[in-house]
Amino acid sequence: MALGGVIAARALYEKGKTSWDNTADLQLGYVTQLGNTRKAADQIILISVLGHQIAPKWDLFISGTFNTFFAPGYRYDKLPSNETRLKVSNFFAPAQFTFAAGVAYKPNDWFALRLSPLAPRFTFLSDQSVRVREQADGTFVPDPTQKAYGVDPGKSTRTEWLAFQLQAALNRNLTENVSINARYQLFTEYSQLDNINHRLDLILTAKANRYLSTTFGLIALYNKDFSENLQIQQTLAIGLVYNISSFRKKKDPVKATDPLPGRF
Repeated sequence: MALGGVIAARALYEKGKTSWDNTADLQLGYVTQLGNTRKAADQIILISVLGHQIAPKWDLFISGTFNTFFAPGYRYDKLPSNETRLKVSNFFAPAQFTFAAGVAYKPNDWFALRLSPLAPRFTFLSDQSVRVREQADGTFVPDPTQKAYGVDPGKSTRTEWLAFQLQAALNRNLTENVSINARYQLFTEYSQLDNINHRLDLILTAKANRYLSTTFGLIALYNKDFSENLQIQQTLAIGLVYNISSFRKKKDPVKATDPLPGRF
């Protein structure tokens, strides 16, 4: 049995040459098998972008990106025989906030490519118990002396001041009943160009009717501070959906009744 929820929200304000685009991607889900309940999906991502148009399709912008988890996360494999799970993450452990400034290419209202030569990132670790160590036999145990998510032992924060960030965001309706919300993020410190972080978030939603939909979610993360391996989370769910929209539909001179792509 599985139970979870996904919220993909967007609020866009535009006046003259100024725009304020806000998105929230929230996921939390659990699955129970043979009496054991494990977390299947968990993320909090909040992004706010303030832009000002300097030329057709080009903006100057500043943005803030925040991400963390709702609940504790555990690993269940490669543990000592007397242990069944090991905590490796928690709310605000880690949490990351990235401030970025730069130039954005926006050919329309459903796609944006943002380049930020100035993108300091702050990593927070509020729960020191998520620090773990791999033993010689390949098992993992808690160890408060280990670095976790790039945060040194004994510290709760890490700052990467001189960094570059690239973000590509796509948010639109593919058909009347199928929508896609995708985002790619590249981040690297100038002093560590051999350690480039990549993250891809994808939510594909197909509506069966007004209240029932199928949702496919994918998160792919490569960050050496988190793991030496590519981390992938996939979710597939059928459930209830409820849309709230305050976007005004633009009138098309050919067919004014068509829905505005990307507004959901």
